[in-house]
Amino acid sequence: MTRRYLPMLVLLALVWGSSFMFIKVAVRDLDPATLVLGRLGVAALTLGVVVPLVLGGKQTLVELRGHWPFLAVVGLLNTAVPFWLLSWGETRIDSGLASIIQASVPIFNALLAFGFFHEQRVTGRRLVGVAVGFVGVALLVGAQPQAKILGALAVVGMATCYAAGGLLAKHHLSEVRPQAVALGTTIVAAIAMLPTGVVLAPDHVPGWKPIASVVFLGVVGTAFAYLLFYTIIAGAGAAYASFVTYLVPPVALAYGAVFLHEHIGWPAVAGLVLILTGVSLGTGRRRRVAASAALVAAPSEPV
Repeated sequence: MTRRYLPMLVLLALVWGSSFMFIKVAVRDLDPATLVLGRLGVAALTLGVVVPLVLGGKQTLVELRGHWPFLAVVGLLNTAVPFWLLSWGETRIDSGLASIIQASVPIFNALLAFGFFHEQRVTGRRLVGVAVGFVGVALLVGAQPQAKILGALAVVGMATCYAAGGLLAKHHLSEVRPQAVALGTTIVAAIAMLPTGVVLAPDHVPGWKPIASVVFLGVVGTAFAYLLFYTIIAGAGAAYASFVTYLVPPVALAYGAVFLHEHIGWPAVAGLVLILTGVSLGTGRRRRVAASAALVAAPSEPV
């Protein structure tokens, strides 16, 4: 049954893997806050049209009104803040490296669950997996030149936000339709980024490349990817959908190497192997879908 969803999974990986590249292109001419505002604004408009068609206008309003406090919290923690951290981080580090660090979201999910969500604590082999993945993150960050360390740490912060937001969403929004969660959190995040994004907007019209990147990130990398992701979850299950975590980093590395001429060094390869090994051991058969496998990549959108 899951074979029919394989093309969707591959397409999702291609979309989220490319998000890191488009972010890198956009932040060359746009402040990260303006980029995130544009991305979220376009995504909110797209989801605002599509979600009521899927759920019905009345049902969409009921879902949003009934759960707006936690939609607001998750929108800030799981979308606005990590989107900005990723975009800011990519002003200092390569897009491929950012995608590898983002793959550690399940590792930070397990760490936070261990500390704050006791019913989801990991033990035994899964705890070993968390340790292995964390070593991979430490290796990647430690291998960066001093000028790039803050950028790498920003992406680590993004992964932590995604993990925390995902745990909160699971606890408080599990009864809400996923499409409504995507719409509500995106609207909240866009509103949150509005003041900074406008103030830091350039005083001239950017070129077509950053504009096209923002449109792609909003329509395809966020709105379409969210809907595709939830379609896979509904049809093949969350465990199957979580395999996108393993596919996004190699795809993003390939995009970065081919189109942005980024160098893939041994720390990136070693970190990728350690992180994905840790994710595999740390999540086990009871994989949980991390919200960042949203976005990025991106993620992400995530990415």
